[in-house]
Amino acid sequence: MNIKTTIAAASILSALSFGAFAAQSIDSTQAASLQPMGTISVSGVSAAPSDVRQALSEKADNKGAKAYRVVEAYINGNYHATAEIYQ
Repeated sequence: MNIKTTIAAASILSALSFGAFAAQSIDSTQAASLQPMGTISVSGVSAAPSDVRQALSEKADNKGAKAYRVVEAYINGNYHATAEIYQ
């Protein structure tokens, strides 16, 4: 796994926001004041980084989370991302 690709993917994913979804993307500072619920991940997303964010948000919503924080993201032909979810 190329570290530059991982950092670039994480940066892209962190830069986008979606106000239309209930679960919001947060940073580590915001996460410190929330209760962790576990982790979620998406794999094999072949479209844009915004589709990864949408998939993470939908998974977080389905688990009853109010927020999520991307902890891992990389591109290996397709996008993969892992996020911690919070109440």
